[in-house]
Amino acid sequence: MIQAKEADKVTINFIGKLTDGAIIDSTYPDSGGEHCDGDNCCSDHGPFELTIGEGDFYTPIETALVGMQVGEKKTITINPDDAFGDYDPENVFTVQRSELPGEITPEVGMGLEVTGDDDDLYMVTIVKVTDEEVSLDSNHPLAGEELTYEFELVEIL
Repeated sequence: MIQAKEADKVTINFIGKLTDGAIIDSTYPDSGGEHCDGDNCCSDHGPFELTIGEGDFYTPIETALVGMQVGEKKTITINPDDAFGDYDPENVFTVQRSELPGEITPEVGMGLEVTGDDDDLYMVTIVKVTDEEVSLDSNHPLAGEELTYEFELVEIL
């Protein structure tokens, strides 16, 4: 049988999970999970297409695809360094509540888009609210998490 190699365009199906088993990403319909709501981090349903070695997906998965045959399945663990990085407490900062637009009622867990000093947009999560201040976390929600992906090579295109 033909084996996948570097630079091959392939399709895969997968389920990505946290260490506690919570599903964070999947190509399968109705895979569920609290982190997987269709608007959050889940892929569109159906096989995911990528070119091996071009950085279209997590590097450890692309590396593991080399040598696989259609229908073959693997499970790998992805360290934070190969996913969303380590959680950095320095990425939590506090702003005066008065700096937020008046139409926003800040609540812990709420996501916001903010403009940085470099005029780029960043996603942040509210982690603390007081009468005077709001603490924002600019770490990716999955920073510091170890991910486990079960995947199957569906097709070599």
